[in-house]
Amino acid sequence: MPLDSRALRVLLISCCCLVLSAALLAWQAQAQQERHALVLTMEGAIGPATKDYFERGLRTAREQGSEVMIVRLDTPGGLVETTRDMIRQMLGADIPVVMYVSPSGARAASAGTYLLYGSHVAAMAPATHLGSATPVSMGGDGFPEEDDASPEEGETGADETPRRGDSAMERKVLEDAVSFIRSLAERHGRNAEWAEEAVREAVNLTEREALEQNVIDIVAGDLEELLTRIDGREVVMASGAQMLQTADLGIERFDPDWRTRLLSIITNPNVAYFLMIIGFYGLVFELASPGSLFPGTIGVISLLLAMFAFQVLPINYAGLALVVVGLALMVGEALMPSFGVLGAGGIAAFVFGSIMLMDAENLRVSLPLIGGVALLAAGVMLWTLTRFMELRRHAAKTGESGLIGHEVIALEAFATRGYVRLGGERWQARSSSAVSAGQRLRVVGVDGLTLHIEPLTPSEPQETQDML
Repeated sequence: MPLDSRALRVLLISCCCLVLSAALLAWQAQAQQERHALVLTMEGAIGPATKDYFERGLRTAREQGSEVMIVRLDTPGGLVETTRDMIRQMLGADIPVVMYVSPSGARAASAGTYLLYGSHVAAMAPATHLGSATPVSMGGDGFPEEDDASPEEGETGADETPRRGDSAMERKVLEDAVSFIRSLAERHGRNAEWAEEAVREAVNLTEREALEQNVIDIVAGDLEELLTRIDGREVVMASGAQMLQTADLGIERFDPDWRTRLLSIITNPNVAYFLMIIGFYGLVFELASPGSLFPGTIGVISLLLAMFAFQVLPINYAGLALVVVGLALMVGEALMPSFGVLGAGGIAAFVFGSIMLMDAENLRVSLPLIGGVALLAAGVMLWTLTRFMELRRHAAKTGESGLIGHEVIALEAFATRGYVRLGGERWQARSSSAVSAGQRLRVVGVDGLTLHIEPLTPSEPQETQDML
């Protein structure tokens, strides 16, 4: 029985409604699936590679439309300027950043404490800790100034309590760090008094103590629990207050890639230091034997990588100058032996410069590496000196006085003057008696390029010494 037009219209409308409902449900499911949190992992010292990784993570979170970015943190500390740059980016970000000290056993020491205070949400896993935020070796000790002197007898100082640090520069750095971390604490409503104590006295807290003292916001065992606990929390963004909706978020990981690992290796102080040594000696060997190409190629590449690392590391330029001078003096000892004067001075300059080269907390050249390179250079210098002395002794033996007593053979018959062979060389000779061709004779004196000779007596042993 054919359908009338009204029934057909009802059927078409029903089909369209079903299709639209299915499409709407699919779109909602896809949208729900796309809502996610981007998770980064930071381990080790905070340095240039960490900053680059953090910046790329923020950019990726923004491009993917992530609801929140979570940074799993485990650090002993790092560079101050790098930490400040990362905090500035967090404070100006349009995506909430959660610093999460994880896994159990991790720590947020020194620079990690500043990162926690600068994050929109500070969280820790069980069995973790934070603290020890006192700045160490941040730009050098400086020289004592007049206001460093203690009050003389009868005078009253403005502050008679002992201060941490002996110089004005140390106090300036300390007070700057205190002001910085207090401003972060006040922005996010956290414990500013303990933050100041962590900077001045290097105190530490466990995750439970930190939660009780309002240093952190959340203690969570894993990422899922963290997302559940921060759901509905209000955070302070650059644009104003924002409510987090994280209960049903998916998790997408942004792990360190080859770029981050390569930068971490190159900017390791020990690796950068070793690259500089290889680059310097590579160029020296290339200049000593032009055309070999291999040492020069390796040297140029190593020096460029070392220069890149030194550009982003806290380099003491006085230390770098001492290292370069020390290497130059040691090479000078090898090319122009001075019986150890240049070599000893070079080793001393090299060691002192290497110790001064990098002095930032957690980013300094290993003392065993410095000692090993210095010992190797001393060994090469000692071998050079020994070889030079041997050459001098050999030259002394083969000089004019060293020719006396050697055996020669007459190349022709002559009465007083003629030619003889000595060690494969043709020499002019003078004799007090007639000499026959092929006769064996002995050198008794040297006058410039003329040998004084006399016949060997039958009782004398026949010497067969050859001259080098």
